[in-house]
Amino acid sequence: MDLEAKGQGLPENAYRKLKEGETYLPVVPNASPLPEITGYSLFWGLFYSVLFSAAAAYLGLKIGQVFEAAIPIAILAVGFSYVTKRKNALSENVIIQSIGASSGVVVAGAIFTIPGLYILGLEATFLQVFLASLFGGILGILFLIPFRRYFVKDMHGEFPFPEATATTEVLVAGEAGGAQAKILVSAAIVGGLYDFFVSGLGLWKEVVSTRVFDWGQRLAETVKLEFNINIGAAVAGLGYIIGLKYALIIACGSFLSWWVFVPAIHFIGQFNPEPILNAAKPIGAMLPGEIFRAYVRHIGIGGIAAAGIIGIIKSRKIIIGAFKLAADEIFGKKESIVPAETERVQTDIKMKWNVTGIVSALLGIFAFFLIGVVQGNVVHALVGMLIVMVISFLFTTVAARAIAIVGTNPVSGMTLMTLIISSVILVSIGLQGNDGMLAALIIGGVVCTALSMAGGFITDLKIGYWLGTTPRTQERYKFLGTLLASASVGVVILMLYETYGFGPGGLEAPQASAMAAVLKPLMTGQPAPWLLYLAGIFLAIILEWVGIPPLAFALGMYLPLYLNTPILAGGLIAHYVSKSTKDEALQTARRERGTLIASGFIAGGAIMGVVAAAIVFAGKNFISDSWTMMVAIGTEHWSESAGAEILGFVMFALLLGYLYWDSMRAQKEDA
Repeated sequence: MDLEAKGQGLPENAYRKLKEGETYLPVVPNASPLPEITGYSLFWGLFYSVLFSAAAAYLGLKIGQVFEAAIPIAILAVGFSYVTKRKNALSENVIIQSIGASSGVVVAGAIFTIPGLYILGLEATFLQVFLASLFGGILGILFLIPFRRYFVKDMHGEFPFPEATATTEVLVAGEAGGAQAKILVSAAIVGGLYDFFVSGLGLWKEVVSTRVFDWGQRLAETVKLEFNINIGAAVAGLGYIIGLKYALIIACGSFLSWWVFVPAIHFIGQFNPEPILNAAKPIGAMLPGEIFRAYVRHIGIGGIAAAGIIGIIKSRKIIIGAFKLAADEIFGKKESIVPAETERVQTDIKMKWNVTGIVSALLGIFAFFLIGVVQGNVVHALVGMLIVMVISFLFTTVAARAIAIVGTNPVSGMTLMTLIISSVILVSIGLQGNDGMLAALIIGGVVCTALSMAGGFITDLKIGYWLGTTPRTQERYKFLGTLLASASVGVVILMLYETYGFGPGGLEAPQASAMAAVLKPLMTGQPAPWLLYLAGIFLAIILEWVGIPPLAFALGMYLPLYLNTPILAGGLIAHYVSKSTKDEALQTARRERGTLIASGFIAGGAIMGVVAAAIVFAGKNFISDSWTMMVAIGTEHWSESAGAEILGFVMFALLLGYLYWDSMRAQKEDA
């Protein structure tokens, strides 16, 4: 099969719900597979896993940015196969992307938690960092596999899968060539240059706020009302793919947090002269963002946790079916329930091996905790293992669903909840102080990596489903990518600690610093914001009762306003493009062209985000501590000015106009 000769893209029903009796046939047919695991794909997948693990950990800890590796790796894979004139490399490129993408998810799990040990005055060995990352990644893969069919096949067309969509479009356009590739490349250039002008050159401000105006400043200071928006091309493209329904639900959660709860908490607490709970300052002295981070965000965390439990309850038939399938396979009652005509593209690792892997991983975690964390205390090691098992399993579907809906995994919020639960349990069994903080953060590291892996891997599997890659192949070789990524992260974290240190006076490590700040009071008897978590739980239950997806709403409450508002803007453009005509064929053509353009925005923004971060990093380390690229062209002060902020509003409006205009250029014959 020669995709390039055919100019073949994704089937028409790739993104929509299937009609009764309709089936989805992937780009690579079940009966005519392309090469998947070859020396070429294995080498480059492992190479990118190591390279991007080191780069993401280095940049994440140095400048507080963790970039998503999947799209840049997909672009590199497509580009290299094009340069080398490698024919029919689509499935190889999927495997390269899947193995290599282990890097970003393992990095997030490690750097969100492990540096907190050093910040608290403790130390972690290479073996502790490596094993926490490795076991977490393995659990994330194994816990997700039983749910693959549900998320990628049974719920076809129900979830937008924005990251998977963008990556798939890159892979297909690169292989098929033709008009689709031109649209994607053009949009990637526009989106990439736009985002580089913002984050690399500072020609206009990236996050713009109503505080730039006098009336907006007064509102923010007096009643704590503020509107802000990230004007990046990549985030707007994400919103287009998500669509108006979920974009609006997410934005409404954010509006409730920022425009109701933040002003209400300020109104009630402004006259209290003392900080409440573990806040650093009184409520009256806080800006809207500080009130959000200190109080309101915890409501979102409670909502995410409750939405996860609700999802588990609603998916109980799926879970019970997975357990039943495992029992049938293990005891030899049933070999396979996959129809012969779709056997390859719906074949996972056999359930008996999956269960064996889970049991082996849990035993490994128990031994790791027993020998390397709690100094031989069997009870403490057993409790730690059980915490990891229960929370990782329960939150795996939350992470997968979040990625499927919005492309953002609230792993830091779920890890924060894990640290709180772990601390309460560990203190109750007598493990506290330095030993308790070490155990809690190692537990948090394992769980954080597991959930990060689950969210990232569901993206890989959805890409494979659309394109016709064998799931079992992706699943098997994901373990190898995770192994190398975990080793790379361990080396980089220890190297950075020895060179710079973490915390004040060293590398900021913002996420780990926040985890450490929450953990220390819990281990010393200070209160946690239980009532705020409870409020989020009740809110999620009410939303479920009235038919509003609680996870999407809670995600909006948890994420900053400036990340949710551009998603809504992109969703609105998608809505207006889809409703621009009653001609079904033309409507489909416009919607699909818009998806290509939005995917190009995401791809270009991802690549230029890495470039901009590297430029800032190089400037800070090789020229001076205060140097950035902006100084070189004299825009450092301009980028923070009111003029740059107003220009940001204007440029974002022009970007949205371009997205709408270019989408409307589609013709019927393009469908």
